[in-house]
Amino acid sequence: MWASGFALLTLAASAPALAQTRSDSPIIYTNHVVSRIPLSIHVIKIDRKSQDLRFSTILGGGSVLGMASLTDQLKVAPPELGAPLAAINGDFYEKAKGYPGRPRDLQVWNGEVVSHPSGHACFWIDANGQPRMTNIYSRFRVLWPAGNETPFWLNVERTNNTVVLYTAVIGPSTLTKGGIEYQIEDSPAPGGWRPLGTAQTREVRVVKVSAAGNTPLTRGSAILSISPELTNKIPILAPGALLRLRTETVPDLPGVEMAIGGGPTLVENGKVLTWSGWVHLPHPRTAVGWSRDHIFFVVVDGRQLDVSLGMTFSELASYMLSLGCEQAMNLDGGGSAALWAFGSLRSNPSEGQERPAPNALMVVKKTAAPAQK
Repeated sequence: MWASGFALLTLAASAPALAQTRSDSPIIYTNHVVSRIPLSIHVIKIDRKSQDLRFSTILGGGSVLGMASLTDQLKVAPPELGAPLAAINGDFYEKAKGYPGRPRDLQVWNGEVVSHPSGHACFWIDANGQPRMTNIYSRFRVLWPAGNETPFWLNVERTNNTVVLYTAVIGPSTLTKGGIEYQIEDSPAPGGWRPLGTAQTREVRVVKVSAAGNTPLTRGSAILSISPELTNKIPILAPGALLRLRTETVPDLPGVEMAIGGGPTLVENGKVLTWSGWVHLPHPRTAVGWSRDHIFFVVVDGRQLDVSLGMTFSELASYMLSLGCEQAMNLDGGGSAALWAFGSLRSNPSEGQERPAPNALMVVKKTAAPAQK
């Protein structure tokens, strides 16, 4: 294992940069190899000034939550997102049996919020096109007709004393038992449900009421599910009743088209962070970070004595700083760590093959806007 105090100037001097793309390309792939440790680090360097590129997240199931390898996620990514050029695996995930592929934290997919934030570090591109990162906290809530309000979660297993909003990204039904479930649609425009965005207050209308659970889901509606323990504390609504949904967060995220969770934060305002109480062992790692001019995707191979040992958080943070990153954030690592670029997987998964993951972060070439007639 290489010591956490390892001098990165020494690393840079001893690690040949095996560039796979032209130096004038807006996206450059490099494999840094240090044979004497050993280490193998895969880096995607993305020019922030390029107008032809955009960032997007992917769902493990294409248009629904699910678990799939990074390569398979890219195969089923909706084409309207753009042509994938490079990607890395994304967030950690929850392991509720009925909801495979539900990310642990916030995900915004093509402008649609598919999971609520849980207080961990998140990476997003703001409405002005600038990369941002911090811990995000949920203030999602339902505003009932009488003026009272209740927090709600999004697309997650419903537990005791909770309200959960389900959308079609979880699959064909809510998979719940009992309670009260309201099928809702947008108001005043009847007959549909628009994808839920960040920092919105949405007025919705109750269409149907069910007490059976496991209510069917379609793209044209959503289900607001009330656990049995709350049914006596929340007013029972009839079809036609109006209520509001608020997707507020701290900090708030107006106009955000993509966001992905992870953590912990590695570099903040040009300084490497420290972590007390953590066991610092080298593992495969994935990170995203940026400087004034570039955004970096980084994957460190690990757990392979003949290829790469991996890095600790401290080592990864120092490496991101050496690239020039002023901000950087860890993503899921271990067997999930994977980097894909220009048509193929570039990293070496620690388990010998790619492990399924819930989502990913990719950079794409923008699709051409339809010609106006």
